[in-house]
Amino acid sequence: MTRSNTATPVDFRRRLLDGMAAAIGEIGYRDTTVADVVRLAKTSRRTFYEHFASKETCFVALVTEANDEMIRRIAGAVDPTQPWPVQVRAAVVEWLACSDAERAVTHSWIRDMPALGSLGRQLQRDMLEKFVDMVQALTDSESLRDIGIYRVDRQMAILLLGGLRELIASNVEEGGEAMDITETAVRASIALLGPRS
Repeated sequence: MTRSNTATPVDFRRRLLDGMAAAIGEIGYRDTTVADVVRLAKTSRRTFYEHFASKETCFVALVTEANDEMIRRIAGAVDPTQPWPVQVRAAVVEWLACSDAERAVTHSWIRDMPALGSLGRQLQRDMLEKFVDMVQALTDSESLRDIGIYRVDRQMAILLLGGLRELIASNVEEGGEAMDITETAVRASIALLGPRS
């Protein structure tokens, strides 16, 4: 009896992205090769190149997907009916939990992406804009305006996001987990987002 191959292109793409994530976790992005990805994905180089033009484009796809999922999870964790410090804590805790769940990918996104040149810079810009949009959406509610908190401007959102991203990366590089910075990240976020006098 022969088994039919029912894997779809989407299944292969998922396996390759998971293979890239596993390779980053095992040996780091810089040392990862297409051979490592296909070995961990249990597929072929031919299949890899049917889905991705290069190791770099596979990495970009992985990071894009991971960040889009992170944004969905952060936005979903915030209950706008809760007091604003509770909302801030929920967003920060979810961000850190997502970062810990994908530690190697998160760290690689922050540290390795700049080495990709124009491809990396474009992805960083695109991701930053998505995160800025998320922060602005989360701070744009009638209940927050009633207590003097207004939709955060773009520059303040970038300051908040850049600071948290760097704090996560430096803590992970020192052997810690993203969740280790929870209280500092929550305090800083509340200070930046709080009511204006």
